[in-house]
Amino acid sequence: MDNSELIASVLNDWWYYSVELASGVTTKGMDTPQTPMLPRMMLRNCRLRDMDCLDIGSMEGLIPALMSRQGARKVLATDAMPHCQKKMDVLRKIYDVDFDFREVGLLYDLGVKLKDCGGFDFINLSGVLYHVFSPMHVLAGIRPLLKKNGLMVISTNVMNREGCSLEFNKHGSLQMETNTFWYHSAPLLEELIRYFKMVPIDFLFCPHTPVNPYNYVPGLNSGYMSVVCRAVDGLEVESADPWASRSRMSSWEFLSLCNGQMMASQPTSTISYGGDDSLKMDTLQGLHIMDSINDPRRNIPTVSESKNSQTLLLSDMS
Repeated sequence: MDNSELIASVLNDWWYYSVELASGVTTKGMDTPQTPMLPRMMLRNCRLRDMDCLDIGSMEGLIPALMSRQGARKVLATDAMPHCQKKMDVLRKIYDVDFDFREVGLLYDLGVKLKDCGGFDFINLSGVLYHVFSPMHVLAGIRPLLKKNGLMVISTNVMNREGCSLEFNKHGSLQMETNTFWYHSAPLLEELIRYFKMVPIDFLFCPHTPVNPYNYVPGLNSGYMSVVCRAVDGLEVESADPWASRSRMSSWEFLSLCNGQMMASQPTSTISYGGDDSLKMDTLQGLHIMDSINDPRRNIPTVSESKNSQTLLLSDMS
């Protein structure tokens, strides 16, 4: 089947992303062209050449395609079901990129389901935590797959408020989408990142506005946050939060759901992060999200360039 036949076979299907399949032929995705795609913007600063990469919830494969184009050695795309398999196959051929796909079912116990894959230098966990019953269960399964010193991008809807809390999507008050359950408060998201032995080194925040009507609720101080996290270890990490350290050593939940042996046996990644030095803090301490959540340099309510949106063009390399 030539490219024109391939394009015709999927062009009128439902697409999550807007994808250019040929000159003048672009699929119609879910979001407006002005809606920022923060994980993509963060991915651009992660040095992926010769790295092993994992993408969770890949849909048609926009992020895996960009991982491949940025020189990753191995890219694994995943989703609960192969519901976008045909479109993903077309994208892979049209964009001449090489990545694998794995159906993983519900996004729990991924450390078990993907154990044969070894470890990853980079993991993208974006647009997932608000779709699952148990966000901590998901993090516990994924964290052992990250190499020491590796990077994970965690992106999810958050409430811009103090305190460690989860907001339940009661009566669809946050979003009418039926698979949306939780919004984390921004401080809670940071605490979970640190509990699973990572530190935030950079983040961007997109406040919910009428630009994207799917998640805008007037008067609600919410938004979408994308955090770059560095895997950390050692006595300094354990001493930073004695309760978390004891919990990781003795909690039945942590010991049963987060494979400490796999985590400890991971090799050390050489992946680097090259974001703007004025915005990032690549140290063992990391940064504290609420200190700069309202910094205009971190707030991205809208974008004007397609390379920062959920639109993938044939010429895009990142």
